[in-house]
Amino acid sequence: MFEIARYEGRNRLKGSVYLSIGMALLAAMVVWVYPSFSGAFGGDELLEAYPEEMLQVFRIETMTSLEGFLAFELYTFGWIVLLGLYVAYVAAGTVADDVDRGRMDTLLAMPISRARLVAEKFLAVGVPIVVVNLLTPIVLLVGSRLIDEPLAVADVVAVHLLSIPYLFACAGIGLVCSVVFDRVGVAQRAALGATFALFLVESLLVETDYAELGAIAPMRYYDPNEILLDGTFDPVGVAVLVGMTVALLVASQLLFRRADI
Repeated sequence: MFEIARYEGRNRLKGSVYLSIGMALLAAMVVWVYPSFSGAFGGDELLEAYPEEMLQVFRIETMTSLEGFLAFELYTFGWIVLLGLYVAYVAAGTVADDVDRGRMDTLLAMPISRARLVAEKFLAVGVPIVVVNLLTPIVLLVGSRLIDEPLAVADVVAVHLLSIPYLFACAGIGLVCSVVFDRVGVAQRAALGATFALFLVESLLVETDYAELGAIAPMRYYDPNEILLDGTFDPVGVAVLVGMTVALLVASQLLFRRADI
């Protein structure tokens, strides 16, 4: 059981380790830069020079603390944008790649349903999602102590644990694209475009009369500022992300059952 998930997961492990090391190095660089930044810009005066729209899009609340600096420099860019786009891109290739390369007929010749095939391929995307969240918290906790700006262990662990349902929701967007389009390149471009468009919708409309439209974006329900600066999180948002992931997975299974390959 779960033969496809195990096979796909093993194939993704090496790349996931490289991804984890890359994000950990980015985290180390952000921590290393912070003392110089805080010394040169002692307060939030620098933020006053930024356009309000930029502060809104990138959720910049403060950079006077290491927590606020990480929320902007690492988590908004690294986790919400870069990793969100990455997992959507990876998931978009899970089914479409086999269809595009003519391997899907061989897979479906096995005693496995289309719904199970989609579910196991999606499960394998969990490998990079989990692995990328293992090394970076350690780097942050150690690095913050080296610069005498210790971070709260519980908050750092929480911001990474709660990123997992967010990243799975982004992967769900890619999975839908993977079963809708039978060309892997088209599916991946569509997943990138859809995910980034949702980020912009949530960021730009949050304080407008159309803010309700942002409810469809996973980014609304994962807020590193809330976790790192306030030490709190929204359990309802976590539940919404889980529900969103399940809905996207089920929709992908239903679409693939009817697909002509």
